[in-house]
Formats: sequence, structure tokens, C-alpha cells
Amino acid sequence: MARALYIHWPFCIAKCPYCDFNSHVRKTAETAVWKDALIADMRHEHVQANSEEPLTSIFFGGGTPSLMPPSLVAELIAEADRLWGFDPAVEITLEANPSSVEAANFADLAMAGVNRVSLGVQSLHDEALRFLGRLHGASEALQALEVAQRHFKRVSIDLIYARPGQTEADWHAELGRALALGTDHMSLYQLTIEPSTRFATDVRQGVFAPLEDDPAADLFALTREMTAAAGLPAYETSNHARPGQESRHNLTYWRYLDYIGIGPGAHGRRCDTATVRHRKPENYLGAFAAQQHGIAEARPLGRSEQASEALLMGLRLLEGVDLAQLAHRFGAQPETLIDARKLALYRDLGMAWSDGPRIRVTPRGMPVLDALLGELVQADLVTS
Repeated sequence: MARALYIHWPFCIAKCPYCDFNSHVRKTAETAVWKDALIADMRHEHVQANSEEPLTSIFFGGGTPSLMPPSLVAELIAEADRLWGFDPAVEITLEANPSSVEAANFADLAMAGVNRVSLGVQSLHDEALRFLGRLHGASEALQALEVAQRHFKRVSIDLIYARPGQTEADWHAELGRALALGTDHMSLYQLTIEPSTRFATDVRQGVFAPLEDDPAADLFALTREMTAAAGLPAYETSNHARPGQESRHNLTYWRYLDYIGIGPGAHGRRCDTATVRHRKPENYLGAFAAQQHGIAEARPLGRSEQASEALLMGLRLLEGVDLAQLAHRFGAQPETLIDARKLALYRDLGMAWSDGPRIRVTPRGMPVLDALLGELVQADLVTS
């Protein structure tokens, strides 16, 4: 049953050139209208899930949810508590831009019930921030981080590396400075040129060239080495934390457990059904007016598809997956989940590991994870 709730706030002040998330630049957002729509969406999911199991996490993502009025955040948290109740150790995360304007709301957001914030710092260099289209500077980000650490029990920061022309010395210095900031969680993403973004157009037109694969792989290895030495080892491909400080909400995704997704473009998994909300804010509000929820599609998931998705998600984690447990969960034969010959090959190459039914991708295999998963996971799982 679903124990995690994702709430998508789709609005941003500006669209970052690397971003392919469902975000929209709008001058205003009518708070009362959005409150009614999101609460109706939540209530619909509560009825459909038919579960009284308490929530272990809520995640406000976007877009830029730190632009939400704290009063709206408080009302949504209160409604979720009324519908499902909260686990005593509930994790309530909100993504935030590290601007002085948004940091001014941190105290009120903490009072609303947010106990974890994820700051989109992205870089500690002003020149890199301008390249990434960010509206804050490095000093402003550090000030916002200081405010966040005063108000929230748990703080994570995001950084983007493997930028064009970035050297190992550059990243070593920047990451070392970031590790000294005292956060217990870091999301460290290699710059990826996504289709339909401005960066994709820039690359096509020759404005800049992405960092090549080999230097990017060297930076990935350096990242693993430095974070492990600092006590924040990688527990997922791009996520690093002190033991016990992992993102409980994101672990729900990677362990392929049910979760509720509300708000424009949000995805959800509940009761063997995949849900997708309308992406465009205006279409989402139109659906709410017509049917009191924002669902654009609710599609039944077959056992084979679920098993495949569980493998693709679970093998991103350091802990890997237990094939016997997955086989039992999805009614599959264990030998149909993974290509045994490919697993043996990559195990011999030091890129995969297995111990009885548990398998995982090793640090050596992580830089080519997507290609590796395409080889390991059976294309057509056979269920019993």
C-alpha cells in the first residue's frame, strides 16, 4: 500500500536551460484554486488506495515548491495527516532554490511541518551558475544554506558537475568545499543534455560541447572517492548520505514501493496501477473542475512490467535487489528476471556482484549503469 505522497508544484520564476521537468513560468498562481485542486486530488487518491496505512514521507517537488505560500504547504500537510495519519518518523521534504527571498520563508515552512529541505545549490561558482541559468549567486546560496540549517533537522544540497571544460582539480576543490558545509545528504548529478531543453539546442548549434565520456567517468570516480572518505558514501547512483540520513521518500521509488503522486504531471503507483496527472497547469485545473481530480491516465500494470521496473530501479541502489524476493512478489521464476550469462560476464569484469539471490552493480559498473541494465534485465520476463 502507498505510504509516500508526492506533491508537484509546477511553477518557476524562470526555466533552467538543462531542465526537462514539468515546470512552467507563470506570473501568478491563484493559491485558493490550487489548494482546492490539490486537496481534491489527495482525497481522490485516498479513496482509490483504500488504505489507512500512515504516510512515512511527503515530498514537495517541482517546479519550485519553495515559491508556495507556507500557509498552503501547511494546509496540504494537515490534510494528508487527516486522511492517512503520519508515521512517528515521517519525513516531509520540500525542494527549494537557495535565494534570499525563498530563505525568508524557511521558518514558516518549518512551522508548517516541513522537516527536510533539498536546496538546489547546483554550483559554488558564480560563472557556473550563470551558465546553468540559475538566478542565485554562490554567496546567496551559502547564506540560504545557513538559514536552512538553523530551521530544518535535515538539509540536502544538489550540485551539478561534469560541466563543459570542468577538470578533476576544479571538481575536487568545489566538492571539497561543499563537503565542508556540514550537510548529511548530497545529490550530485552529472550534467545531462536532455532532449527538448535549451541546452540541447545549444549543443546542436555548437554553442558548447558536453564533457566527453572518459573525463566524466573520472569525475564520477572522484565523487565516489571523496564522499566516501567524508562519511557520505553513495547509496544510489547520484545520492550520498551519512548512514541513516538517506532520503526515505526516494527510497520508496528505488525499492519500487507504492506511492501517491498529485499535482500537474505527477506520476504514481498504487494497487498495481500507474497514474499520470495532466501536465499543463491549465489542463490539470480543467480536469479538477470536470472530475474532482487531475488524472489523465490510470493504467493497469502487468506483473512482468512491474518486475522489470523494480529491477531497473533497485539496481541503482548500493544494496541492489534480492531476486528471490522479487520473484515471490511478482509471481515470476527467479531465473527469468536476470540474464545469468550476462551477470556472470559482468561479475567477472568486476562490474556486478552477487551473493545467493542478491545482486548489485559495483562502483566499477555504475558509470555505465544504463547500458549495464539493458544487458542484465531480461527484456521479456516470464511470470508463473
